[in-house]
Amino acid sequence: MSQPPSPPPLSGAKLGLTAFALALGTFMMVLDTTIANVSLPTISGNLGVSSDNSTWIITAFAVANGVAVPLTGWLMRRFGVVRVFCTSVALFTMASFLCGIAWNLPSLIVFRVLQGAVSGPMMPGSQALLIAIFPPDKRGTALGIWSMTTLVAPIMGPILGGYISDNYHWSWIFLINVPFGILTALVCWTNLKDRETPTTKLPIDTIGLALLVVWIGSLQIMLDLGKNADWFNDPTIVVLALVALVGFVAWVIWELTDANPTVDLTLFARRNFVIGNLAFSLGYAVFFANILILPLWLQTQLNYTATWAGLVAAPSGLVAVVLTPFVARLSGKIDARILATIAFGGFAVSYWMRSGYTTQASFADFVLPLLVQGVSMSTFFLSMLTISLDKIPPDRLPSATGISNFCRIVAGSFAASIITTAWDRREALHQTRLADAVGQGMPYQMAAEQLQRLGLNATQAAGAVTRQMVGQAYLLASTDLFRLSAWLSGSLIVLVWLCRRPSTPSGPVAAD
Repeated sequence: MSQPPSPPPLSGAKLGLTAFALALGTFMMVLDTTIANVSLPTISGNLGVSSDNSTWIITAFAVANGVAVPLTGWLMRRFGVVRVFCTSVALFTMASFLCGIAWNLPSLIVFRVLQGAVSGPMMPGSQALLIAIFPPDKRGTALGIWSMTTLVAPIMGPILGGYISDNYHWSWIFLINVPFGILTALVCWTNLKDRETPTTKLPIDTIGLALLVVWIGSLQIMLDLGKNADWFNDPTIVVLALVALVGFVAWVIWELTDANPTVDLTLFARRNFVIGNLAFSLGYAVFFANILILPLWLQTQLNYTATWAGLVAAPSGLVAVVLTPFVARLSGKIDARILATIAFGGFAVSYWMRSGYTTQASFADFVLPLLVQGVSMSTFFLSMLTISLDKIPPDRLPSATGISNFCRIVAGSFAASIITTAWDRREALHQTRLADAVGQGMPYQMAAEQLQRLGLNATQAAGAVTRQMVGQAYLLASTDLFRLSAWLSGSLIVLVWLCRRPSTPSGPVAAD
C-alpha cells in the first residue's frame, strides 16, 4: 500500500519560528530531567522532609517518562505526530504549573509523575517534526538544531536550578516552563496543524503496555534507590531486579509476536539502527555520568556553590552551540562515522585531561577540558542520529526516534546509579589506602606537629589530617573514573565503524 505524499518543507520565517519552537519544546523537557537535582536540599528543607525522601521527586519523573517515551510511536501512528506533540507540550506546561504550586511532598511527587508521563512524546516528536519541515538536503541542519538543544539542556539544568534555588523560591524551577510551554504549543499548532500525519485505528496492546510499565517501573526504582539501599544486599532491590528482568524478557517476546505491538522492535533488525543506538546509548551514558560527577565533586569537596559548579560546564555548551551549525552544514558531505570518531575521540581527550585535576585546580583548569568536550558535543548527537536513523522510512520515524530516545534515557539512568556508587566505593578504597600509608607513624606525626605549631590542639590536628585524606580520596576516586571514561569513549570508535556508511546528502532519512 503506497504512502500518501508528504507535505512540502517549510521555508523562510515560518520555518525558522517553527524550528525554534520545536527546539524549545525539547529544551524544556530535557532541562526538567536535571534542573531539580541540585535543588533537592532546598525543596526538602522547604517542605520539611528528609533528603532521602526528596529523591522521589527525581524518581517519579524518571519512571513515568521511561514508560511514556517508547509509547511515542504507537501514539503518533494512532493520533498523528502534530496532535500528539502539541497535546504533550500543553499537558507538560499544565503539569509544570502544578509542580510549582505543590503544597507538600506527596502532591509534588504526583505532579512529577504526571509531568514525566505527558512529556514522553516531546523529544521524539520534536525530532520527527524537525526532520519533516526541513528539505531533505537540510536534514543535517534539522538534527543539528535538535542535538544542540538536547546537549545544552542537561548542562543548563544545574546552572538554572542552582541559581533559582540560591536566589528565588524553588517553585520557579517548574513555573519557568509555563510561558515557554504556551509559546511552543501555540506556534507549533498554528504552523503545523495542516501538516498532520496519516493516522491508523490501531488496537491497544494492553498486555504489552502492562509489561512495559512493570519492567520499566521496577528498573527505574531499582536504579534510583539501589545506592542508598546497598544494592543487592537489600531484598527489595533483588526483587525489583528480578521483576525487571522477567518483565523485560516477557515484554520482548510478546512485542515480537503480537500483531499490533505497542513498540516496534523489528527496527532492531536494521544494522545501523541497532549498532548506532548501542554506540549512541553507551556514549551518552559516559557523557551523562561525567556531567553528574564533576559538579557533585566540586560542590561536596571543593566548596563550589550550585551556581558556580554549573558555570564550570557552561563554556562547553557555548562551544557546542557555536560549532553545531557548521557541523550540520558538513554533515551531508562527510561520512557520519568520521564525525562520530571525532566526537568519541574528543570525549576521550576531555576525560583524560580531567584525570589530571588536583584539589588546588583553578576555575580555568576545570573549564579547559570542558571546552574540548564542547567540540565533541557539536558532532556527537548529529553523527549518531544520522547513523542510527539511516534509511528509516518516514512512516516509521516516530517509532524509531521514540525507541532511540528511550534507549538513551535508560542508559542515562544506569550511568547515574553506577557512577555515584563507583565514586563512593573508590573513595572508600583510596581512603583506606591513605590511612594505611599515613597511619600513626612519621607522616602523621610530622603533619600533626606542624598543625599544632599553627595553633591547633591534638584533636583538631587529627581532624584536619583526616579531612585532607578524605579530600584526596575523593580526588583519586574522581580521576580514576575520568580515566576509565576516557578509555570507554575511545573504545566506542570501534563500534561506530561496524556500521554501514549512512546515505548522503539526504541525511538520515531516505527521501520519499
